[in-house]
Amino acid sequence: MKKEFTKTRKLTISALCIALYVVVMLCTQSFAFGQYQIRIATALYALSAMFSFLVVPFGLANFVSNSIMGGLGPLDMLGGALVGSATSAAIVWLKSKDLPNYLIALAITLIPGLGVPIWLSLLLGIPYWVLASSIILGQLVAGIVGAALVTALEKKEVLTEVIDKR
Repeated sequence: MKKEFTKTRKLTISALCIALYVVVMLCTQSFAFGQYQIRIATALYALSAMFSFLVVPFGLANFVSNSIMGGLGPLDMLGGALVGSATSAAIVWLKSKDLPNYLIALAITLIPGLGVPIWLSLLLGIPYWVLASSIILGQLVAGIVGAALVTALEKKEVLTEVIDKR
C-alpha cells in the first residue's frame, strides 16, 4: 500500500533539497565552474528516484545556484533549470520502470553533459563538442555518486517505507 506525502512534508523535503544543493554548490564552486565542471551537487538529482516530486525543486535549485554563482546571465539560469528538471524527470521515469540504478549515473552524466553545452557554446564562443566532452567527464563523477547514493539509501531499512511511497 502506497501512502502519499502531505503537502507540508513535500514542501519541507523540497526546501531541504534545494538548500542542500545550493550549499554543496557553494562549497564546491572552485571546481564546479571550471573547464571540467565537476558538480557534485548534481548527484542530488538522484534523490528524485525516491521522491518523485523533486523534479521542479531541483530545477529551481539549479536556477538559484546559477543565479548566485554562475555569472553567465538569464540563459544559463533558465537552461540550468531546464536541464536540472529534465535530469530529475528522467530519473523518476527510470525508477518507475524498475530499471537498474546504474542508469541514474547515465542520466546525471549525459543529460547535463549534452544539454548544458548548447547554450554555453553560444555564451562562451567555444565549440559544442569541446564543451560537451569536458562537461561529460565532470558529470561522470556526479553520476556515479548519485547512483551510489540511491543504492545505499535503498538498502537502509529506515527508508524502505519512504521508497514505497513514491
